Amino acid sequence: MLVVALFAACGPIGSEGTQAPTPGAEQGQSGAGGTPSMGAAGTMSMAAAGAGGSGQEVTGPLPLAGTPTSSWDFTGIIGTGQSLSVGAQAGNITPKAMTQPFNNLKLSLGTATVPPFNSDDPALSLVPLVEPIRPTDPGYPSAYPRNLDGESPHTAMSAAITALAKAGGLSDFVSIHTVVGESGQPMTVINKTATEMVTATGTMGRAYAASLFEARAIKRLAGDKSYGVGAIFLTHGESDAGNTNYTNAMLQLWTDYNADLKAITGQTQDIPLFTSQQHGIYLYAAGQADRNIDVSTTLEWKASLDHPEAIVCTGPKYQYPYFTDFLHLVPLGYELMGEKYAEVFYQHVLLGHPWKPLQPLAESVTRSGRVITVDFDVPVPPLAWDDVLPKPHLADLTEWAQGRGFELRTGAAGSTPLTIESVELLDQDTVQITCTTDVPAGATLGYAATSDGAAISGVSPRWGQLKDSDPFVGEFTQMAQANYAVAFELPVP
Repeated sequence: MLVVALFAACGPIGSEGTQAPTPGAEQGQSGAGGTPSMGAAGTMSMAAAGAGGSGQEVTGPLPLAGTPTSSWDFTGIIGTGQSLSVGAQAGNITPKAMTQPFNNLKLSLGTATVPPFNSDDPALSLVPLVEPIRPTDPGYPSAYPRNLDGESPHTAMSAAITALAKAGGLSDFVSIHTVVGESGQPMTVINKTATEMVTATGTMGRAYAASLFEARAIKRLAGDKSYGVGAIFLTHGESDAGNTNYTNAMLQLWTDYNADLKAITGQTQDIPLFTSQQHGIYLYAAGQADRNIDVSTTLEWKASLDHPEAIVCTGPKYQYPYFTDFLHLVPLGYELMGEKYAEVFYQHVLLGHPWKPLQPLAESVTRSGRVITVDFDVPVPPLAWDDVLPKPHLADLTEWAQGRGFELRTGAAGSTPLTIESVELLDQDTVQITCTTDVPAGATLGYAATSDGAAISGVSPRWGQLKDSDPFVGEFTQMAQANYAVAFELPVP
């Protein structure tokens, strides 16, 4: 376990003598207190949800050796996306999230009214990063600055990054977080081409413009401190579940952000776009023809294979505890997601070790009679099973009940399930899937790709039990966070 001294949160910067706000006061907190397990409507414990595979505190070394480097005094983090990026259905905010153990910051609007986006407004200041980031939204749709729904992943993320950086040898690491996502909106509403729209019930379309506004303001308020943007986190995809052009949409977002943010900060360093797979859309019953409409989940992973210079897939998030709507997370889930984001950022950016999630090697898939074998990229070997998470497909598509998340289909449009007899881990990085009958060439091997018609409380609609042995422990939750296999579908030669 990482043991890091807690530093007093710094006061506001640029506000001419004002004091840091009491957590939740200036931000318009909704719901003080809370617990680190589930939201108000949640029913499942952390252990039952399977995060980390145990729900217990686990000690361990840093996930990767190396010396971290920081390019600036203040490192900006842009968080965009839709509802899971802004803490939707998070219920009460955990008490820990209403404190900042290090020196991480956010932009306070003070008495400023935005829009218009005036980055020179004297009411703006930098204050300690705590939850809620700003007042919560009044309804749907709702754009910046009233775009927050609850506890975002950013305060937990900031603490985990700083803890890792300090344990790695840096005297400090200060990140400044900008959270601009809009619940329920597709890429066309959060990208550069979005036009602000006012509906009968609310406003949408300010995410991109708000990002640039905050970057300009932070650059000014940083004064003689150096400032650059280190990452863009895109927590998104549900509203683009059927968008076959989603890879290009992500690339365009990355291109536009890099051009515009670098022009503001003056940095030459490229800004990677980190994304995580989404699993909540939709609860299709077994056998529905539109089972594969959720293309964004696969493309979020494949884009990182095809464009590693731009896009980094952090992995899935089916392993986290879900709200009772099977779509959003509970507060602990958002904290765990933020901590995993932090670990990936630390390794990819601060250590310079290109991140690869737990993912199959497509070229390694082989078939011999009833047996399929596939090798994996494993961040921290060996592979393991999470036996706390329930097995998928126990109620529907029971042909895959013994697959631990693995799926096998054949026939026209892959509509015929093949029965999986067993799955076994070989060596440190190989999975062997045995079926009850010979597997024909052209079959489709999947994992966590198809939902059950009957959902399990606290679990996402699509999940699996395959994980690695990463000992990483998050600073906020003090829970072990293994890496879980990405959702995928691959052809069987």
